[in-house]
Formats: sequence, C-alpha cells, structure tokens
Amino acid sequence: MDANQTNFTILMFPWLAHGHVFPYLELAKNLSNKNFNIFFCSTPINLSSINEALTKTSSSGVSIHQVELHLPSSPELPPHYHTTKNVPPHLMPKLQQAFQKSQSSFTNIITSLKPDMLIYDVFQPWSAKIASSLGIPAVHFATSGATPYSFYYHHITYKNSTFPYDAIYFRDYERKAMQAMDFSALRDENNQDSMFSQSCEIVLMKTCRGIEGKYIDYLSVLCKKKLVPVGPLITQDESEGNNHSEIMEWLGKKKQFSTIFISFGSENYLSKDQMEEIAKGLEICNVNFIWVIRFPLGEIVSIEEALPKGFLENVKDRGMILQGWAPQAKILGHPSIGGFVSHCGMSSIIESIYFGVPVIAMPLKLDQPLNARLLVEAGVAVEVIRGGNGDLRSEEVVNAINKVVVEKTGEEMRLKVAELSEKMKNEEEYAINEAAEELRRLCMEHKEQK
Repeated sequence: MDANQTNFTILMFPWLAHGHVFPYLELAKNLSNKNFNIFFCSTPINLSSINEALTKTSSSGVSIHQVELHLPSSPELPPHYHTTKNVPPHLMPKLQQAFQKSQSSFTNIITSLKPDMLIYDVFQPWSAKIASSLGIPAVHFATSGATPYSFYYHHITYKNSTFPYDAIYFRDYERKAMQAMDFSALRDENNQDSMFSQSCEIVLMKTCRGIEGKYIDYLSVLCKKKLVPVGPLITQDESEGNNHSEIMEWLGKKKQFSTIFISFGSENYLSKDQMEEIAKGLEICNVNFIWVIRFPLGEIVSIEEALPKGFLENVKDRGMILQGWAPQAKILGHPSIGGFVSHCGMSSIIESIYFGVPVIAMPLKLDQPLNARLLVEAGVAVEVIRGGNGDLRSEEVVNAINKVVVEKTGEEMRLKVAELSEKMKNEEEYAINEAAEELRRLCMEHKEQK
C-alpha cells in the first residue's frame, strides 16, 4: 500500500450482544492494522468489556477510539443492563425498545464525528439511513452466516417456494418459534428488507467461502449486493493460559480426542429439564467433558441444585463443571478435545472448524438450527435429534456424542473438519485484505463525489 494513501475513518456500530460486539471488535482491529481510523460505538457497559479484551490481547499498532452510546434510562433498565449479556430474558424487549430510541444519541455522534463510512449491524438499519442523509456511505456487516440469511431472503422473495438446498430447513417446532418473533425492526415502511438494501454496494459477512461458498453466491443473487467474506475473526486471548492453568492441566491428563467441550454461548440459558437430560446423557456415555453452565444475571442457583442428585459425584473423575465463562478458543485448540456440544451460534461453529473439532449440534433458537444443518451437510457434525415439540432426550444426547467421539464416524468427521480448517486458515488473510480494499474503494469514490 502507498505510504501516502489516505487514511479513512470508519464508525463501527454493532448490536448490543456479545456475539455481535466481539466480531465487530475483531474486524475493527484488522481494519486498524490496514490504516483505517476506527471509532467504535456502543454502550458504556459493552465498552468496559472491550477495554478488558484489548488489554488481554496483543493489539500492537491497533488504535480504536471508543464512543459511548447512551440509551434512554429507566428504573427497570439501568445502565448495567445495556447489554444482552447481562439483561434478564424478560427485559430483552425493553432493551430492544431502548436501543431503537437511541437514534438521537447516535445522530449526535455521527454528525460530530463525520466519518468516511459507517459499518452497521442487523437491528439498526435506521443508522444507515441517518448516515446516508449526511452523505456518508454505510455498509452492513453481518455476524451471522450466509446460510441462514439466504434461507430467510429466499422465503421473503419467493414466499412459500422450496429453498433450493434441501439440507437446510426448519423443523415444525423451530418454524413456529420463528413465526412468533417480532422482526419488524428489520423491515422498512414498505415491509421490505432494510438491513441489506441500505448497504452501499457490498455486504460484509463473518464467514468463509470454504464453508459457505454456494450460500454466499445464492445470497448475493437474492440481495443484489456483492457479498464479501471477512474470514473467521477468531479472538486470540494470550492471557487465557495463565489464568486458566487448572483447566489446561486437567485436559493435559486426558487422551487425544477423548474429551468433549459443552457450551451454549454467553447469552443462552438451558431449562432445568434440558440440563437434566444432558447430565443423564453424560452419565451414560463414558467420555470426559468440560461443561460451562450459565444462569441469567441475578438468578441465584447452585450447580448442585441445577443438576440431578448424585451427578457431580458420579462424574467427578471425568467431568469438569465451570460456571459462567471459559476460555473457549484455548479449550477447543487442545488436542484432548474430540467434540464440541454447541448451540451452533456462528462464532462458535467457526471456532470449532478453525480448531478442527467436530460438533455435536444442539441448536436452541434463531439461525442456530440452520447453522447446525450446514455443518451436518459438510460432514463435520451430528445433530441431537429432538422430540416433536423440541424436547431434549438423554438417549439422543448419548447417540450423538458416541457418533462423534467413540465410533468410527468420529474419525471421518475429524478428517473432514481438518480439511475445512485448512481452507479457512488459507482464506483468512486474503479475506481481510479484500474487505479492506473494498471499503477503501467505496470511501475513495464517495470522497471524490463530494
């Protein structure tokens, strides 16, 4: 790159979820290394998490300016609830409403900063309209993959017609759950999609062609935008090994591929019935495991209360229970790990592939079932089959774990996931370079038009 090349300023504006903020942060760090000036806009509680993350990682040369977004405050939604990571599930609609009402705060920010570009998230297409009114180009960065988006877009475009790739589908109980959700914030006044239509020429997406090539191409046709994958955006926390030596020592005593990691992300909570069925399954199948258990903030429940009586004693030699948080990337990268029991959020499935770990898919909501079926289609996952109402059953948990860790099918999956991992890593640098060049081109074109 020409040393005299213009440094453009980008304002990044993610939704308030941990699974959105951190992919945006990783993209911000990568773009900062490509000579973009980055301003990162979120609520103070999210920015404190970002500060913590930046101090833990080696981010030499990275300069990210943090900008506080202030939501309207109310007694039931104090500032420490201005992130989906902390907010109790029953207050989530209130957080959504407060976020939508932050438009005046955001308008003041973007008017004051006058960036060369806005990169915006799924729940705030209104921010792209505000940018456009100020002559600032806006680009959507999607943290979900191309598979669910193409599925969603197909059904908007062609109503009741069949999706052209039959490996990707919703079961009846999943379809009903989706139909019950309110997605009005994603539509404009003409009931058209607004998150993609507001994006200037391109859409950035956290994915890789090696995993989702045909779905990227199909989505590009449907939304009439160029889809630009930005790669896996894996967060590497160099401090994890020091802070979690007990976990690493425990894993170090286990045989290769003998252990499963169980985690459902930072914002998903299992019901008592679901936890009991998983626990029963773990008792039956003779594998080692690390299980991360989370409860909503403010819920005071002990691990002993949440799990079946006698479970902890029965599995004490081969199981480790962690409450709250675990160094996921560090654990997945350990040679003892042979499978990942996951809800199949996009960041989790990308990490699993990146570290060459097959998935035991246990999707819970939203795009997760479609991501799970993408992995099954690729031959790197087994989905836990549920009852007709979506109920979890211990025998199916055992069946899926055995296929991945114990039986010969697991060896085949490990070979396939190793191939995908190599493809992903080979794409990584090229993807970021292409994204940076596309953004630089758009900034330059808009600057010349002024």
